[in-house]
Amino acid sequence: MKYRKLIFFVAVLLTVHQFVLDAYAYVDPVTGSAFLTMLAGALAAGAMGLKLYWFKIKTRFSGNFSKENQTEVTDKPSLDSSFVSEWNELKKINQLSQHERSIMFYAENKASMNHFKLLIQELTEKMNLQICYLTSVKNDPIFSSKNQRILPFYIGLGTARTKLFSTLKAKILVMDMPDLGRFHIERSNEYPVHYVYLFHSMFSVHSYLRKGAVDNYDTIFCVGSHQVKEIRETEKVYGLKPKKLINYGYGRLDTLLQKKKNSQLSNSNTKNLIIIAPSYGNDNLLERCGIKLIDILLKSNFRVMLRPHLITLRDSTKLIDSIKIKFGKNSDFILEEGVIPFDSLNNSACMISDWSGISLEYAFTFERSVIFIDVPKKTLNPNSSDISLEPIEISIRSKIGHIISPNNLNEIPALIRDLDKNTQDLVKQIKEIRAKTVYNIGESAKIGAEYIRQLYDKPKN
Repeated sequence: MKYRKLIFFVAVLLTVHQFVLDAYAYVDPVTGSAFLTMLAGALAAGAMGLKLYWFKIKTRFSGNFSKENQTEVTDKPSLDSSFVSEWNELKKINQLSQHERSIMFYAENKASMNHFKLLIQELTEKMNLQICYLTSVKNDPIFSSKNQRILPFYIGLGTARTKLFSTLKAKILVMDMPDLGRFHIERSNEYPVHYVYLFHSMFSVHSYLRKGAVDNYDTIFCVGSHQVKEIRETEKVYGLKPKKLINYGYGRLDTLLQKKKNSQLSNSNTKNLIIIAPSYGNDNLLERCGIKLIDILLKSNFRVMLRPHLITLRDSTKLIDSIKIKFGKNSDFILEEGVIPFDSLNNSACMISDWSGISLEYAFTFERSVIFIDVPKKTLNPNSSDISLEPIEISIRSKIGHIISPNNLNEIPALIRDLDKNTQDLVKQIKEIRAKTVYNIGESAKIGAEYIRQLYDKPKN
C-alpha cells in the first residue's frame, strides 16, 4: 500500500514533465524560465523523496533497515546537496533581524548586477545602509565582495526560492525580474513588502515584456519618459491601479559611461573590429544571414567578434558548430560566448545588431553608429498593439544608425568605411537623443537610493 504512493508520484512527475515540454518548448529569458524553474523545484523535491523511498524499499527487502543506515544515506552529497543547501540558506535568511533584511535585492542571473551595482554602492557605501542580496547564481561574484554591508545568500531556482518569496518578511525588495505574481514567484502573503522593479533594458515596456509583466510591482524605476507614458497608458487601457513611477534612468548605461571616462582608446587594430551582437529567436540576424555576413566582413579585411545571445548558444548548437568549423581557424574571427570585454566595445569600429537591447547601450555609451539588420522583430507581447505608442527601439532606430536589409549585406563594408564621415554631427545627434531618452544620466543611483532610503525610513503602517 505504501509503495502505491511512489508509483503515483512518478506518474505525476512524468505527466507534468511531458506537459511542460509540449506547452513550453521555448521559454524566453525575460520571464527567467518561469515555468521550467517551477518544474525544476518540483523535480528537485521529488528526487529527494524518491531516493528516500527507494532506500526504504531496498532496506525493507534486505532486512537491514536501521537508523544508522538511514542517517548515513541521507547525509550523502548524492541526496541533492544543492537542494539541501538552498533550504539551509532559507533558514539563515529567516533568522536575520528585521534590520538586516529590511532592504533586499534579488538577482536571477549574473546580468542583474550590471543594473544593481551603482545603486547598491550608493546605499551601502555612501548611505551606510545594510542590504540583503539574494541570488540564484551559485558562483555569483557577490560572494567574494568585501563589502560588510552586503549579506549574500544563494537561494537557487527551486522550491526554496518559491517558499522564500511567498513568506518574505522584508520592507523593500528590488528586482529586475518581471512577471511578479504571475508564475512561480508570488508576492509575500505574510508581510507588506514594497516591491521595486528596475528595468534591464531601455526598450519600451509594452514591446519587450509580456502583458502584465510589471503590474504587480508597487514602484517602478523608469529609464525615460517613454516608459512612464507607456505604463500610464497601459494602466488606463486595462483599468489598472496606478503605480508609483520614479524618473530613475539606466544604471547599466551609467556604469558603461563611467568606464569609458576612465579608459583609453587603443591605437591597435581593434579599431578595425566589428562586433556582431544579435538578439535571439528564429528570425535573429545570426539565424537568417549570420554566416554570410561574417564571411563578407572577413573578406573585406575587418576583424569580427561574434557574440551570440545565450539562448542561441543553448538552442542553436548546429549553427554555432557550423560557424566554428567555417571561421574558427581564422585569426581575425572571435567567437565570444561570455561577456564582451569592455576594451573590445570601446575600441571597435561599430556594432551590427538586429533588435538586441545592447544596440542602444552601445550607441549611447560610445556615441557611434549601429548597423541594424532589418530582420522581423520578435514578439513577446502579442497584445502590444493595445498601446498606441510607438516603441522607442523603433522610433529612434534610424536616428542612431543605419538599417540594412538582409538582402543587401554587400553594402555593409563600404558603409562601415564611411562612418568616419560627419562624425561630429552623428555624435551630437546621439547625445541629444540620449538626453531625451534616458533620465538622470550619471545620477540614477543617487535618485534610486534616496527613494529607497525614504521607504526604509517610513514607519510601518
